[in-house]
Amino acid sequence: MSRRAPAGSLVASTRRLAWSALCLWAVSALALSAPPKGDGGARAYASVDPFIGTGGEGHTFPGATVPFGMVQLSPDTQIKSRKEGYGWAAGYRYDDRTIVGFSHTHFSGTGHSDLGDVLVMPTTGDVKLERGDIAKPNSGYTSRFRHEDEVAEPGYYAVTLQDPGVRAELTATARVGVHRYQFPKGKDAHVVVDLRTSMYDYPGKVQWSRLRLREDGTVTGFRETRGWAPGRQLYFAMRFSRPVSGHQFHDTEQDVPYKGFPPPGEKDPRKRAQIEGRQLVGALDFADAAGQSMIVKVAISPVSEDSAIANLDAEVPGWDFDGVRRDTKAQWMQALSAVDIDGPEPMRRSFYTALYHTLMGPSLFMDSDGRYRGPDNAVHQAKGFTNYSTFSLWDTYRALHPLLTLVQPEQRTNDFVNSLLASRRESAYGVLPVWSFHGLETWCMIGYHAVPVIADAYMKGIRGYDADEALQAMVASASYGPYDGVAQYMQLGYVPIDEEGEAASKTLEYAFDDWTIARMAGAMGRNDVAATFEKRAANWRHAFDDKTGFMRARKRDGSFREPFDPSASGYGTDYTEGNAWQYSWYVPQDVAGLAAVHGGEEKLLERIDQVFNAKVDPSIFAHMEDITGLIGWYAHGNEPSHHVAYLYAYAGQPWRTQARLGGIMATQYAPRPDGLAGNDDLGQMSAWYVFTSLGFYPVAPGSNEYIIGRPFLPRATLNLPNGKRFTVTAEGLDDAHLYIGRATLNGKPLDRAFLRHEEIVAGGELHFVMQAEPNKQWATAPEQRPYSMSKR
Repeated sequence: MSRRAPAGSLVASTRRLAWSALCLWAVSALALSAPPKGDGGARAYASVDPFIGTGGEGHTFPGATVPFGMVQLSPDTQIKSRKEGYGWAAGYRYDDRTIVGFSHTHFSGTGHSDLGDVLVMPTTGDVKLERGDIAKPNSGYTSRFRHEDEVAEPGYYAVTLQDPGVRAELTATARVGVHRYQFPKGKDAHVVVDLRTSMYDYPGKVQWSRLRLREDGTVTGFRETRGWAPGRQLYFAMRFSRPVSGHQFHDTEQDVPYKGFPPPGEKDPRKRAQIEGRQLVGALDFADAAGQSMIVKVAISPVSEDSAIANLDAEVPGWDFDGVRRDTKAQWMQALSAVDIDGPEPMRRSFYTALYHTLMGPSLFMDSDGRYRGPDNAVHQAKGFTNYSTFSLWDTYRALHPLLTLVQPEQRTNDFVNSLLASRRESAYGVLPVWSFHGLETWCMIGYHAVPVIADAYMKGIRGYDADEALQAMVASASYGPYDGVAQYMQLGYVPIDEEGEAASKTLEYAFDDWTIARMAGAMGRNDVAATFEKRAANWRHAFDDKTGFMRARKRDGSFREPFDPSASGYGTDYTEGNAWQYSWYVPQDVAGLAAVHGGEEKLLERIDQVFNAKVDPSIFAHMEDITGLIGWYAHGNEPSHHVAYLYAYAGQPWRTQARLGGIMATQYAPRPDGLAGNDDLGQMSAWYVFTSLGFYPVAPGSNEYIIGRPFLPRATLNLPNGKRFTVTAEGLDDAHLYIGRATLNGKPLDRAFLRHEEIVAGGELHFVMQAEPNKQWATAPEQRPYSMSKR
């Protein structure tokens, strides 16, 4: 995970991986507004296991949220030092045995730690305001727990906190987290609210915060942090179903030691109704809660405490925990019912959990009245769209956003595009987001990958935004000189390594983004823009070294940087989270051109074989925590490798793609907590799994083509948002019959190695007949291969 300061060489980071599944299965899609099909999603809902990915380096969380919800309420487990934040980026790790509390914002599957806002913990007995020592039970409010006492379902989580003896249940609406606590008899009941804590803590992260107890018993507050997104503000409002009988608020930065005061005769500052500072923690007492159940409702807002109260009133006006849980379950059942699959339950669990994880982000970032906070830290009003944030674009432009265009209602993608455009209008830099969350830019990772998200939507006919403004925003982002060597790239046709780090990766990724601008501009009749960016799309050639056969970084004088080690990776090398073996095949817009510079298709495929067949010691990447899931040099745990197995199909040998995919699916996914080879990255790894299980994958978003791999499901039906169905069937699929013998589309022979987007959304049936041996005649002719820019 590389990082840059927001000037000159701006920022890059965050990584990796994917997501769980048995070995052979999974498939695509959702449509939250589409009518439920079949059993209404009940079986799909029952198949989801939110614990998949919470172990190892999957970095997912098991808590409660609605699809794309702003509140993502989940337990946070305790580690010895929060400075070890990478492994706890989602707040929860399956191997831990203590819970710190339940916070209301999380990332699903990132390689960077932040969020963890408004941590709440029920306690009993004496009030404790510190986490305590995990080696000393009852030394703080942290509690032990057992996995046997946990329940996790989409939109619901429950656990027994052993030390206070409290059964805690969580559910959520879009903007409100709802807790239900069953307190034991005979012990005083309390709720701790800690604004000091979050993932990846360090001194000074909380710049300012406030806790306030209002006359009606509502607790409100806010905090501003200087974490991954500096200056982030979040407000909250909290209500309890039982009356608050007492409270104490502390600023542990000022009140230390806060035991044994106030001095005799002075007013106790802990009982004040409002407190502000940088290290705030509070405890609320409930005299009548012992042996009883209590509901806690927590709404969040990017705008103000009053707006958080309004969100609370709008979404959860009453105290019906079970009713909220039913409504949340219904939303997930509808979303998951967008795909019906056949297969044994382990396969279903892997697939539907992957599908579930693709529905976490981008996440809602807007109050119930349509207001939100933008990258200028000012409050704006969304007009005609729903505002979203948390765009992990370096990851998600590859498969997640294409998946959502295929299986979500068009309005969802239109809202994403309008959110990106609004962010650009409100940005001081005048560019589209690079990696944003809670409205703010982190400048994380490389590329201007909002561009292919918009272009892919436009090329697929999704047009609920101002296309002229969108194209203008795309060109502006691709022309913003101060960002990561773009000025030099426009001047030289490549990013020079003696002036900008990771220059080979940047050159390659900019070239792909430029191609998507050319595609959209051409479709709009803007031939001048299309010509400019089609020329830029060929800049990948400047990175190719015909002597070594690798993509490399050049210096300003045109020479390649020396010495050169293709296995070298790290933040001072030519590449972003990878090495030459992983990045040299990143030309998805022109695989035919890539083959040509290698001396032909056979030469290229020989090099791809070397990638997969190499004997590599994983310890070579010990310094790069994001490079995981190795098969030779192929690293499925990181996005630059995700398209590589599909390149054989471009070169007329699709049976070799089929063989490689089988190995990847069998080794990189499993239906267990550590079943993801790396970070899920806001659903990208899961989207790869969903597409690949279906039998096709969008190697080049913006091309409107999906490259056929091989099916991993005997039957899968996409219940498309337009009301039509697209079914994929695989006749004779089993462990002995893994190759495509022949294929038909709507009963007619299909001899090409790709599907068109319009063929899928029209509905119909893609049928495969599987066989034990490769069919080396299927989809091999030049006209049967996918699009490449240089061959057209």
